Amino acid sequence: MYKVFFLTFGCKVSQYETECLEGCFIAEDFGIAEYEAEADVFVVNSCTVTGSGDSKSLYAVRKLRRRYPDAVIVLTGCLPQATPEIAEKCTEADIVTGTKEREKLPKLVKQAISEKVRITDIPEYTNHDVFDDIPCRLSAKTRAFMKIQDGCNCFCSYCMIPYARGRCRSKPMDSLRKDAEQLAESGHKEIVLVGINLAFYGQEFGLRLVDAVEECCKIDGIERVRLGSVEPEMLLDDDLMRLANQPKFCPQFHLSLQSGSAETLKRMNRRYTPDEYMTLVEKIRRNFPDASFTTDVMVGFPQETEQEFSESLAFVEKVGFAKIHVFQYSVRQGTVASRLPQIPKNIKAERADRMKSLGEKLQKEYMQSLVGKTVPVLFERENSAEYHQGHAPDYTLIKILRKNSKKSLRNQIFYVIIEESLDDCCLGKIID
Repeated sequence: MYKVFFLTFGCKVSQYETECLEGCFIAEDFGIAEYEAEADVFVVNSCTVTGSGDSKSLYAVRKLRRRYPDAVIVLTGCLPQATPEIAEKCTEADIVTGTKEREKLPKLVKQAISEKVRITDIPEYTNHDVFDDIPCRLSAKTRAFMKIQDGCNCFCSYCMIPYARGRCRSKPMDSLRKDAEQLAESGHKEIVLVGINLAFYGQEFGLRLVDAVEECCKIDGIERVRLGSVEPEMLLDDDLMRLANQPKFCPQFHLSLQSGSAETLKRMNRRYTPDEYMTLVEKIRRNFPDASFTTDVMVGFPQETEQEFSESLAFVEKVGFAKIHVFQYSVRQGTVASRLPQIPKNIKAERADRMKSLGEKLQKEYMQSLVGKTVPVLFERENSAEYHQGHAPDYTLIKILRKNSKKSLRNQIFYVIIEESLDDCCLGKIID
């Protein structure tokens, strides 16, 4: 039996797709290698959101080829799909595929092994593609991710995703329901709905994202339903009211910001202003008093002035995010932004440091605001000999001393009173 080892770069969607690919390989009589040295086949699932993502993926392929000269090495994912010419340059890979028709990959590996041929298979997306509904692989994890949407129609000026993923398309509701039921039967208590542009879920069916949440909340055994990253302009008043009526819904909102400057957002071709974003935050807080907000912020976008960056800093502080993912703008050839005057690297790095410092300050303040509150915690694992750990509905990491509860708490929900805040988590004790 050939064994496969996976290396995944990118977002939660890519990680979920890797788990699905593992299931596809198992169905074709491959084994999954736990350790690199056990593998006969290596699958590098690439990301192309940033230039560093490209570099990491290509470096991994070359490193694997040097280390395992006789192995079958696969480069798949967003990088080849967005730039198919990479197949000619990355000669270390035996198979190069994109993000479409991934369920074919095990058969391509078998072909490469039996025929000793190099394979490039990157089908192009069309406007009529449907959701590539690969069954999710059931695992022993407490929290399960379910990809329900793919593709993007927005064409932000800096982004390659529409080229790497095609147009928006959604998982059919009957398939969503079936997968959620299977996840519940396998013992998962929490489902996280993810997608490339998740907020666009269901448009081709006359549905909205909240319909998917409500369907998952109906499933016996599922105690929590959480959303991945959501575009802020797609959450309407009616959506928020319906979500607030779902006791199983976790009020953690990852609202992609990118910048708090109106002029920068306009150059990014984002579809909202800072004022509109803040209005949404206020509406959410009215519907969900215990909501937490996390986000992504880009610094050093082309032509970003010091004034625009200062506006972004001030806006981030005004929102009071619980956590911020900060990243520097990365040139993606072929995008509108790549043709604009660029910001020097040293300025981008300095602004990233300032934004990260603010993010750390806000995260600490948010953690401190939770002290004294009682929250339900879904425990996931014993982090160490010292702590049990799990997450509250707002996705705050909660730890309790194991000496206060010797038995395993995994996959159970207990109420915890928060007694102390640290930089990135809170400590508490279970209420009997």
